[in-house]
Amino acid sequence: MSQTTTLIDRNPLKPTLDTLSQSQIEAIRKIPPHDKAGIPELDAQRPVDIFTGQDRFDLEQEKVFRKMPVPITVSTLLEPGSVIAHNGYGLPLLVTRTKSGDLHVFLNACQHKGAKLIEDCEVHKQNKVTCPYHAWTFALDGKLVAAARQETFKNFEKHTRGLAELPSREHAGIVWAVLDREATPDWSSLDDQVDEDFAAMGIPGARVYGRRTFELNANWKVVLEPFLEGYHVQRLHAKSIGQLFADVPNVTDVFGLNIRQISGKVNFTPEALENEGENIHKTVTHAYQVFPNCVVVTSPYYISVMILMPRAPGRTTVEYFMLVPDAPQTEKGEALYEKSYKLVLDVFGGEDFWAAEMSQSGLESGALETTVYSGLEQTILTFYDLLESRL
Repeated sequence: MSQTTTLIDRNPLKPTLDTLSQSQIEAIRKIPPHDKAGIPELDAQRPVDIFTGQDRFDLEQEKVFRKMPVPITVSTLLEPGSVIAHNGYGLPLLVTRTKSGDLHVFLNACQHKGAKLIEDCEVHKQNKVTCPYHAWTFALDGKLVAAARQETFKNFEKHTRGLAELPSREHAGIVWAVLDREATPDWSSLDDQVDEDFAAMGIPGARVYGRRTFELNANWKVVLEPFLEGYHVQRLHAKSIGQLFADVPNVTDVFGLNIRQISGKVNFTPEALENEGENIHKTVTHAYQVFPNCVVVTSPYYISVMILMPRAPGRTTVEYFMLVPDAPQTEKGEALYEKSYKLVLDVFGGEDFWAAEMSQSGLESGALETTVYSGLEQTILTFYDLLESRL
């Protein structure tokens, strides 16, 4: 199945408080002054085998990643009349957008002998896809439009050899698909509030400034954890961005299976919210965990989207997207985006992802039986409760 989403024009060049959704505004106004933000004590643990065990990995694959909608890419990556291959979940996929704007997710397998139609994972602007093996050609809606030497096939009917399609739709500016062709799609995990929030932030109509794939030797939940807590920020990021963030809990809301965290940076004061026209993301950060494995984090001039794709108990593919409101119009704008892109890759790649791989190595050593969580990491436990409710 496919569903067309109309891209929203609301794409503020300068995000201010009034451009956000009402729900986001209400959450921001709940942020207390830093000196009044109490930090709770927490006595909570999780067994190490949820990060290292094959049985747990297989259960997550069966109950979540092969049964529920999972994020494939950002909608804005695909203009009308384009196609991209995707291998992040260990399943060869082909994502297309027809000239009329309809989006489809297919298995990337020619209906002749199964060859991949496109091997690389770059965006291709084209209206048809031709198999490199025997030159069968498919339209972007999956229909077989030409087969070389068709007369040599007895009783051949092209309409029976279209591409194998997966259930898919667009939601909150992200392409979602159910990886099991036989599953009955249940889209209830795609929450309306997340859609409203992301529309207010301009995600559906943003541009992809940068895109990078990371292959990590870590469990996907180990990679995810730092984006659910602020405990590590002043420590792990001490030499990069740590001084920008306060060591206080976030304001957290749960929408279905999805988590939104809003935090005031070190320069945040409730009174500053009354300054009209101020870039809200200079003082406030939004971090979303869109179930099961998509992370969205705001910055003053761009938005980070990460899709964390489990490949094995100790291996994860992460695709990172830096979204900007529009293409840079000046050399100064280009320099700002270039500097931001380098910084975010250094922070996420060189610090957060490095820490995940370092932790995974220790978890697999047998040195620990459980991991333990502080009051500044409470949202991690919220996520595990949500995840385990589906296992």
